[in-house]
Amino acid sequence: MLTENRVAVAAAARGELQGILDRFDVGIQISSIELQDVTPPEKVKPAFNEVNRAEQERERLINEAEKRRNQVLPLAEGDAKRVIAESQEYALERINGARGEAARFDAILAEYLKVPEVTKQRLYLEMIDEVLPRVGRLYMPDADGATPPLPLLNLSESTAILARQEGGAR
Repeated sequence: MLTENRVAVAAAARGELQGILDRFDVGIQISSIELQDVTPPEKVKPAFNEVNRAEQERERLINEAEKRRNQVLPLAEGDAKRVIAESQEYALERINGARGEAARFDAILAEYLKVPEVTKQRLYLEMIDEVLPRVGRLYMPDADGATPPLPLLNLSESTAILARQEGGAR
């Protein structure tokens, strides 16, 4: 009655009082009851005030939690959607890459079945073309290991010479 149930108590009191008046057939109709100046007794006033402060603190904490939830939840949902989209993109990229490699392999197989020797030679040359640029120096040791290894191919120097020659030709 002191805090939130004032209206309910007034409605209940009105109903009971009207019931008593109706039993005695007085003829009085009660339209409303208003409770004014409801104060707790002096002995319980400190406890009542403490309860009010605790309820206000509870409401404040609930409001802060709602505010935080409204800030964090949309960010988390956005992050989740971004991660899902990135994952789907990555999966699609991997699937398409695998399909491309499978199609490439099928094309090479078809050519191999037509002319195996030419396809073997072409695959060998493509692999050499891919691997050799990453090789620094290539040494060819003697079969018995008695003489020091001879530089068979020095790709880094050859590449530098070719670059100088191409730069001068421009």
